[in-house]
Amino acid sequence: MTWRSMLDRFTAPRRFANRTTAGAELAARLVAHGGYVAPLVLALPRGGVPLAAAIAQALQAPLDLLLVRKLGVPDQVELAMGAIAEGGVLVLNEAVVARLRISAQQIAQVKYEEEQELARRAQVYRGTRPAPQLAGRSVILVDDGLATGTTMRAAIRAARKDNPAQIIVAVPVAARAIAEAIGAEVEQLVALEVVDDLDAIGRWYADFTQMNDAEVCAVLGFEGVAGE
Repeated sequence: MTWRSMLDRFTAPRRFANRTTAGAELAARLVAHGGYVAPLVLALPRGGVPLAAAIAQALQAPLDLLLVRKLGVPDQVELAMGAIAEGGVLVLNEAVVARLRISAQQIAQVKYEEEQELARRAQVYRGTRPAPQLAGRSVILVDDGLATGTTMRAAIRAARKDNPAQIIVAVPVAARAIAEAIGAEVEQLVALEVVDDLDAIGRWYADFTQMNDAEVCAVLGFEGVAGE
């Protein structure tokens, strides 16, 4: 089945009240699609956590995390030049790197800094808990939107290393070109809104309040350590 058949499109794009309500809508779509093998729902923290919680509840599936970090352009941190994910995965946005003439030294410095944050989050969110086993399962990767797709691409590559039966990407909103690219990398992509002019993901939510570490741990039922 092609990525096009997996995208749910509306003629009039709208804003979601918050991540939780968007997650409930995504959950209904995923339940309708069905056919999952021992599904496992993995949130990309922090934004994907409330959505993933709603999906896991609807599918009666385990909920966990796949840790990723965006590599922001120096002095333009909101612009992604790449991403890292647990398991040593690195994805670079070669077009951004070339256009802005970002040096290998700059990339290495930002990567180092984000690796420290990735390690910190792993300790806060997991402690001594092992990472989930993905082999042979339907792995559902959840985030609050796809703008450049860089962090999701890193998550997909990290998940593939563990030989899941299939990878499903679930997001409320996605840029059309990115949805096409990401959809070609996975078995299923479910997006409630696919738009030509995404701008910022936060624009598509009435409430886009960020979670802190303690809230992430609470939603996932992890003991965790109070963070920022």
